[in-house]
Amino acid sequence: MSARRPGAGRGRPMRSRQTGIVLQAATLLLLVACSGKSASPAVQAPAEARVVILGTGTPNADPQRSGPALAVIAYGKVYLVDAGPGVVRRAAAAHAAGVAELTMPALDRVFITHLHSDHTLGLPDLMLSPWVLDRSKPLTVYGPPGTALMVDHLTQAYGADIDNRLHGLEPINKTGWKTVAVEIAPGVVYRGDGMTVTAFAVQHGNWEHAYGYTFETAGRRVVISGDTTPSTEIVAQCHGCDVLVHEVYSVAGFKRRPKDWQDYHAHSHTSTAQLAAIAKQAHPKLLVLYHQLYWGTTDKDLLREIRAAGYTGKVMSAHDLGVY
Repeated sequence: MSARRPGAGRGRPMRSRQTGIVLQAATLLLLVACSGKSASPAVQAPAEARVVILGTGTPNADPQRSGPALAVIAYGKVYLVDAGPGVVRRAAAAHAAGVAELTMPALDRVFITHLHSDHTLGLPDLMLSPWVLDRSKPLTVYGPPGTALMVDHLTQAYGADIDNRLHGLEPINKTGWKTVAVEIAPGVVYRGDGMTVTAFAVQHGNWEHAYGYTFETAGRRVVISGDTTPSTEIVAQCHGCDVLVHEVYSVAGFKRRPKDWQDYHAHSHTSTAQLAAIAKQAHPKLLVLYHQLYWGTTDKDLLREIRAAGYTGKVMSAHDLGVY
């Protein structure tokens, strides 16, 4: 898919354009993942396919939790899911902590679950910063309808930056600024390098299009719920999967929320009790709580609520930079 120079045809959406921002990569310590009873080091995941949590955050401005984003890594390739605030620096932090594959040039594809701001505010960063840091391949963004328009507007917004870097004094490659937007529907959306990626529909509030993703290699299957209410489709997609990464909110914290927010969350997200019921049917080898809404509770509280609802399988509450 070709890309025009920024600034040309600004009145018409384009499906492939990019821009460039300089960001300094911050080095952070590898955080731990919380197990059922006490904090423990992140799971030693198989080299064939593993999940690196880049951000567990929500719209709440928690300085310890970057915006929602994770990487599935298999056979040396990186598959990002969502682009919350801080995604590029968290990738740099994971690389500094020993995840060798998470180099800037490797950040060349991302699968967006839905177009809420907390899942996409890091997209211009992902479009542009790795280019400045030597990515020469275009970024491919897979996402629901509306993704191409978002990419087009972001490219236009940074048009002056791109023009300056391409035609100024900066010694930079001429291709890595481009972004290819691929709007997808449920089904297989990517197949290559030993990886098959399947998108499936979930229900998230009144979004017309919201997806979860299944990542499958010859020996491992990882399911990412996206933001969703309880879904039988997740049960079907997992069905004994190796890792189920699922969003969650605290039942105890929910009771303290204002009524209008309770209505919203009940129609947009999944409680610990509901997730326990899903996991009992889906039988994941490892359940990872993600995008957690605590509302005054802790990771240990979330895990206690899962256990109290009757789930006895292996479960962990994710922290930023956890590896599974």
